[in-house]
Amino acid sequence: MQNLIYFDSKNPHCKSPFGCVEEGTEMTFRIFAKDGVYIHGVDLQIFEDGESSPHTFAMSFVCKRGDESEFCVKCSLDKAGLYWYKFVFHTEKGDVGKDLDGKAYQLTVYQKGYATPDWAKGGVIYHIFVDRFCKGKDEKAVFDKKGVLKEWGEEVTIVDSDGVFRANDFYGGNFQGIIDKLDYLKGLGVTLLYLSPIFKSSSNHRYDTGDYGQIDPLLGDEDKFAELIAKAKSKGIEIMLDGVFNHTGADSKYFNKFGSYPTLGAYQSKESEYYDWFDFYNFPDEYHCWWGITVTPTVSQRAVGFRKMIAGKDGIIEKWTKMGVKGWRLDVVDELSEDFVKDIRSAVKKRDSQALLIGEVWEDASNKIAYSFRRRYFQGEELDGVMNYPFKEATLAFALGGNARDFENTVSAIVENYPRQSLAVTMNLIDSHDTARALSVLSGIDMSGTDKAYRRDFRMNADSYALAKKRLALAAALQFTLPGIPSIFYGDERGIQGYEDPLCRRTIDWSGCDSELLAHYKRLGQIRKKYSDVLLGETFFESQDGLLALCRKSGKKIIKTIANNTDCVKTYRCLGVERELLSGEKILTKSVEIYPNEVKIFLVKA
Repeated sequence: MQNLIYFDSKNPHCKSPFGCVEEGTEMTFRIFAKDGVYIHGVDLQIFEDGESSPHTFAMSFVCKRGDESEFCVKCSLDKAGLYWYKFVFHTEKGDVGKDLDGKAYQLTVYQKGYATPDWAKGGVIYHIFVDRFCKGKDEKAVFDKKGVLKEWGEEVTIVDSDGVFRANDFYGGNFQGIIDKLDYLKGLGVTLLYLSPIFKSSSNHRYDTGDYGQIDPLLGDEDKFAELIAKAKSKGIEIMLDGVFNHTGADSKYFNKFGSYPTLGAYQSKESEYYDWFDFYNFPDEYHCWWGITVTPTVSQRAVGFRKMIAGKDGIIEKWTKMGVKGWRLDVVDELSEDFVKDIRSAVKKRDSQALLIGEVWEDASNKIAYSFRRRYFQGEELDGVMNYPFKEATLAFALGGNARDFENTVSAIVENYPRQSLAVTMNLIDSHDTARALSVLSGIDMSGTDKAYRRDFRMNADSYALAKKRLALAAALQFTLPGIPSIFYGDERGIQGYEDPLCRRTIDWSGCDSELLAHYKRLGQIRKKYSDVLLGETFFESQDGLLALCRKSGKKIIKTIANNTDCVKTYRCLGVERELLSGEKILTKSVEIYPNEVKIFLVKA
């Protein structure tokens, strides 16, 4: 029976509109059945996630063409949510279900009026690990840490002399350093700076927040931060902060394990106003902490006081958004309660309806299950977008020689499952502070069996670097032309190498860089700005002869990113191509050779 039925959720002739829909939208479903068994009726069954009783819609027989019968139904769903659907055929041999590889088809329905910030769409994100980007001259940026302030360019510490890694080596990257490099960032086409945590803490990464209401003194003060916001905005660049609201620092005004703050912390007394913010197993030394890391005690989901401090009136979200922060990235958002995420969104949008809210999700965020609960992110009351890790994995895998069809399948699934307005503001990364540098990954060098000291000291030879650079250029071209917003991890455009944390967090050497790689990123930024309308259009694939062809279309314009991840020269038939955008070269031939690990971006007349 299965071989006699045709339905493709990605084919607009089978399902229209494509992908996610707004509640109340009329949808058309068509399914085609070949002769082989007598069918006297077909039902479309749509199940709300977690429910066993379906909405059932009888499909009408439309016509028969040759040996194929067409059935059709129009229907709508009036409630936002995650749904699953399948078809049931009533036949002479009984009822037969049609689904996809044993799983029902997914359908996301979002609330009426759900919109995401237009200003962010078509832009470029630049992700700065603030301590390591640039150190500017600022007398008010002071070092008050228990640790060491290193000279810029010194190697990162992977373990202290006693065998413990404390993330307490600092380099002094600050707000003035970012201000000094705003013209550089503008030259890359950057429209949004995503800053790693900036609030007072004891570590160099600052994910162990000490005080959400205070800028870390090593970065500067509030006046300097306001200056950064204003000067960046004058160059068309907005600021997005890292909201770390699942856990605080053990060394914080709230927990105060080491007595560094004048407040009475939860660790110090059960009488602390912060005591019920945390879960103690055996007070005070045994407590719930993030992934068992004792320096980051987890905030209880029952902590009403904490939620009010973050998202309530005159709270943390309001304070910094009011100052001009244009976006928030929520760290480990799947560990925050749904109600808290909604409260955060409400606080952000109340202060600035056009502020961007991004969540850290490593899987398909439309159907993610975390801690046995299905998470809702794109139904209208939650996030605008997420960090697009599925695209990251697919892009790196393809650049390393993976199958083009696997890339297409991953991208197509996300395009189908995410609302279009959410997809347009997903954060498309290929590496971050949590992962190895893309350049190092794309060398293809096997580091299994080596220790961190070896990986710290390792640098590619000339041949390995040349190959990795070609692959990175290819990956970046895909990253910049996929739906969503490309996110450059600081220094990737300059050829920084490095493996896992903290090896991916080295300082930028501003005295020199890979000029070819930098020029490539600048050109991608120019293409993205000039053709932002096309890069917000439809997404489809036209791969041929082992080449990947990622296509974006709007009106009569099409941009095709053609990538060859093989070790053979491939020929691309380029009828209708006007010019190659990376080189600016006009195309006067009917075919173009694409060399191994090469990428070209074509502008096509539709």
